[in-house]
Amino acid sequence: MNAKTESVIDLIRPDAAPIPAPGTRLPPLIRAEGLQLQFDRGAIRALDGLDFHVDRTEFVAVVGPSGCGKSSLLSLIGMLEAPTSGRLFMDDQPYAEVADPAAFRRRHFGFVFQSFHLIPTLTALENVLLPTTGTRERRRDSRARALQLLATLGLDKRAGHFPPQMSGGERQRVAIARALVNEPDVIVADEPTGSLDSVAARHVLDSLEAIRATTRITVVMVTHDAEVSARADRIVHLRDGRLDTSREHAA
Repeated sequence: MNAKTESVIDLIRPDAAPIPAPGTRLPPLIRAEGLQLQFDRGAIRALDGLDFHVDRTEFVAVVGPSGCGKSSLLSLIGMLEAPTSGRLFMDDQPYAEVADPAAFRRRHFGFVFQSFHLIPTLTALENVLLPTTGTRERRRDSRARALQLLATLGLDKRAGHFPPQMSGGERQRVAIARALVNEPDVIVADEPTGSLDSVAARHVLDSLEAIRATTRITVVMVTHDAEVSARADRIVHLRDGRLDTSREHAA
């Protein structure tokens, strides 16, 4: 483990306990019971009674045909939407009982999207710092963590560059740094390599895995790419808004 990696561990999860030994069973970090998400007065069922869990520190890849509910599931896990019915828990705390969903989401989740969602008029560093706006943390501390994350992801010389000046792979690594800057428990990633070529995609996944391997970060990723899902600890198949349990397996 090099000094860069050790530094980012301290910055991402300074109070993290050691990663459990292989085979150790802990209660799920995220648990879903009977999730339903409906649109058009029930005519469209994005999710239809889905039960699901994610273990602490696990990397889960969610796969399935277009329209099967993959992105809907991520939206519910990350509290971007509320289910029509059913329940979600984090550490056995019901989502429905969270007093301040926006603060809870900001504290526990980091988001990575296919289209990066970087603001083109802000530098890489300024984009990474966006989730810290409005928090009580000193800006100097946030800036130090953001710079360290960029360095760990190989972007220390790009901190002052704007997104249009960067490659797709570099922009996605900026998005990963932004997702990590608030020290989340879970990274929610929706097709994060979908718009990248194979070399850039591999670099992005290598960067994410290097951080995940030495922290307690949990990753839930939607992907259509078999090479990407093969990196996961477990592959979950969705079909018609339900888990296809006959196909669930470890990667």
